[in-house]
Amino acid sequence: MDRAPAPADRPPATAATGRLFAALWPDPALRRALQAWQAAWTWPPRARPTPARDLHLTLVFIGAAPVERLPDIEAALATPTPAFELALDEPALWHRRLAVLACREVPALLAAWQQALADTLRALGLAIETRPYRPHVTLARSAAGALVPAGSPPPLRWSPRGHVLAVRDGAHYRVLRRYGAA
Repeated sequence: MDRAPAPADRPPATAATGRLFAALWPDPALRRALQAWQAAWTWPPRARPTPARDLHLTLVFIGAAPVERLPDIEAALATPTPAFELALDEPALWHRRLAVLACREVPALLAAWQQALADTLRALGLAIETRPYRPHVTLARSAAGALVPAGSPPPLRWSPRGHVLAVRDGAHYRVLRRYGAA
């Protein structure tokens, strides 16, 4: 008996997933604003700026999982995105190599929702990080020596209208499923 082909956005049934994560995915206007922030930095030759299509704010890093767990993971993330606004207002170089645009203040609704998502995924037996949540958008990797823009560019205000389950697909990220706002 012939099997139906797997949907194009899913890994083959015998494979493990790639590096899965739940994230806030910027709309086109916010993506352009993030690119402008990224362009304002001075990058050393070895820096690897994040491609515009891959800019995002991770909620929970899941990692690789057996493909048969994907429906459980998708269901665990099927909660409405709460209504909150965050300000991406802190350009920083973390550990001298990761250039980020972070939040000085984490909205309470974001913190509580992120923790609830992480707890739900842990209840599935997934090894979810336990480090304190630090929301940020990674602008570049291998950025030791990068210079943060001079002055104080205005914060980027973001009121997310949903979240996604995404996977690292080769050199880029690919959205597997979108979830809506409350």
